[in-house]
Amino acid sequence: MRPETHTSHNFCTFTFMLERLDITLPITDPTWIFFLVMTIILFAPMVLERLRIPHIIGMILAGVAIGEYGFNILERDSSFELFGKVGLYYIMFLAGLEMDMEDFKKNKSKGIIFGLLSFTIRFGIGMWSCMELLGFGLTTSILMGCMYASHTLISYPIISRYGLSRLRSVNMTIGGTIIVDTLALIGLAIIGGMYKGDTSGMFWVSMGIKVTLLTLFIIFVFPMIARKFFRNYSDNIMQFVFVLAMVFLGAGLMQFVGMEGILGAFLTGLVLNRLIPHVSPLMNRLEFVGNAIFIPYFLIGVGMIIDVNALFTGGSALKVALIMTTVAISSKWLGAFVTQKIFGMKKNERSMIFGLSSASAAATLAAVLVGHGIIMENGERLINDDVLNGTVVMILITCIVSSMATERSARKFAFEEKLKFNDKKEDESNLPEQILIPVANPETTENLVNLALMVKESKAGNPLVALSVITDSKNIRERKLAGAKNLEKAAKIAASADTVVTPVTRYDLNIATGIIHAAEEYNATNIVIGLHWKANIIDSFFGNLTENLIKGIHREILIARYLIPATSVRKMHIAVPPKAEYEVGFAKWVEHLARMASQLACGMVFYAEEATLGYLREVASKTQAAGLASYVAMEQWNDFEKIKENMYDSHLAVVICARRGAISYDTSFERLPSQLAKNFSGNSLVALYPEQYAHEGGFVSFSDPQGHNEAQHYNKAHEWVRDLFKVEDELPDKSSDKSDKETE
Repeated sequence: MRPETHTSHNFCTFTFMLERLDITLPITDPTWIFFLVMTIILFAPMVLERLRIPHIIGMILAGVAIGEYGFNILERDSSFELFGKVGLYYIMFLAGLEMDMEDFKKNKSKGIIFGLLSFTIRFGIGMWSCMELLGFGLTTSILMGCMYASHTLISYPIISRYGLSRLRSVNMTIGGTIIVDTLALIGLAIIGGMYKGDTSGMFWVSMGIKVTLLTLFIIFVFPMIARKFFRNYSDNIMQFVFVLAMVFLGAGLMQFVGMEGILGAFLTGLVLNRLIPHVSPLMNRLEFVGNAIFIPYFLIGVGMIIDVNALFTGGSALKVALIMTTVAISSKWLGAFVTQKIFGMKKNERSMIFGLSSASAAATLAAVLVGHGIIMENGERLINDDVLNGTVVMILITCIVSSMATERSARKFAFEEKLKFNDKKEDESNLPEQILIPVANPETTENLVNLALMVKESKAGNPLVALSVITDSKNIRERKLAGAKNLEKAAKIAASADTVVTPVTRYDLNIATGIIHAAEEYNATNIVIGLHWKANIIDSFFGNLTENLIKGIHREILIARYLIPATSVRKMHIAVPPKAEYEVGFAKWVEHLARMASQLACGMVFYAEEATLGYLREVASKTQAAGLASYVAMEQWNDFEKIKENMYDSHLAVVICARRGAISYDTSFERLPSQLAKNFSGNSLVALYPEQYAHEGGFVSFSDPQGHNEAQHYNKAHEWVRDLFKVEDELPDKSSDKSDKETE
């Protein structure tokens, strides 16, 4: 059979099967529409995380794929209109709700000046480019100027991770965000209102009065109603429904006076900001529902109306996309530059302001969709399809640029300010030591408890918590008995060292979630867990459980595999990556290893680059095991074959690791599991993840669309371009940068 005939036969067979199943494309049945959308929302983040694509862009691309201009699987019916409207309001409500008003107050005057200055520069350049370069009319240019002026704090989680939220440049940018987004939304609402009524002089007077009165009503009356409700009703569901009702009341009232509802939703978020703590069950529910259903549904709906083919068919769409992206990035850099000069700020402060303020996402999407939905008198849309398609390209590139710039600036601040081992968060530095030991395998319990006993401070009393997590299953009775036996065994081992263990049995959906929740409840400062054995060839080295813990817990984690009793170790070989000294938990893990060496009376050999060895000597010299430490300079810290040559069966390999986004993390860590499996399969091993600054909130939202930040992959591209054009790096620590390149 010829290939053409074979292909035609397969297509006919597929078509026949669809006809037999009574399935036609696009699918119009509400049940299957909702199922397919939920499936995309469920599986898209898994794929996006591996492809390093920001979640906002990924959801939009998923909408493109299933929409009319993709595979035409779904039709953009009324459900997308409804959920899209709700999702748009939800995005703007959360934008107001998540603003840190305390940070705004700290640098209020500077933030206001930066906001007004940035809005003016971006709005002006945006309008000029639309009229002169793209040939748009005045109204369209004003609307797009508002779109350029706004920004979303996409990369703020990077600041939280580095513990730099108190920097002047960060506080200024946060304050400016409130100003620029508010002004942009007001401009957007005015443009939208113009097409809902006449444009005579009385129209503007009437609208001004109505909007002013309504704004005052929302600012003063909404908080009074909310306070009274929250005082009288503590039911979780009622509070959640009440907040949603307030959001749509604000949006509906704003529409009633002739403005866009998104301004009402944003103002509602701002006024309820003080009444809903950022770390509270109510805030968590609001984020959860929005990020689980409404916002993804909205983003998928946006993608369904985008014709990506138009970018590559010789029309003006690609030109519009390139101009929009260039104008967006350059205008925001210019705003940061002028702000730096006015306030006499350092160059890296300018980079921080630019990085935080360069991403366009939430308000930008709102503006372009409102403009796309407005039909002018000549029958054309106020914002055409080319601009809609170009906006997606602009959002993608600005999100990447924002992540790269913020990451690099944060790293420079960490170097310049010597954010090292003795610089801990005030709210965490005084926490009493509490070591959590999840016990599941009776064969490893003894070694894990002994490791915890050696790590703990001798004067800490009884800081050990043994945990047994029981998941929902048919044999839950047997699991409960087995867990009780493991806890009892752990308690007996600790009792032999005059230490009392707190036994905890926890029921949860899965083991990783149970450990994470227990760590929060008991304020665990350290987690000691066993390294799982690979069940099959496709199983990972650390296993899904451990990988989820590394992502979900910012405390120090020791992952141990002992082939000999933990108490019989005669020497520790410790591999330390470059820049490990700048991690917040540096001194902590050095002290812990020193305690182990002192307890076992064994030597410890540190393998690291020369710059890092200096800090190791400084910290180790202050410990009780100073005389047991020796140091070996390595050109490449992960030359495990060289380390292996010096090891015997009675020795312990300790590898200091780094979570994604940490200062000491680079792409070489992606090969670490295979390297450990290859070189230390016959040796006892401890993989140690140092303590890190916590990501405030612990969830992925529209303001954190990348989840676990992947800026290192973008940085590799940046370094390649930098090397190509021989642009010198500006990091103070030149030797560390060189080490990074050699490692990569």
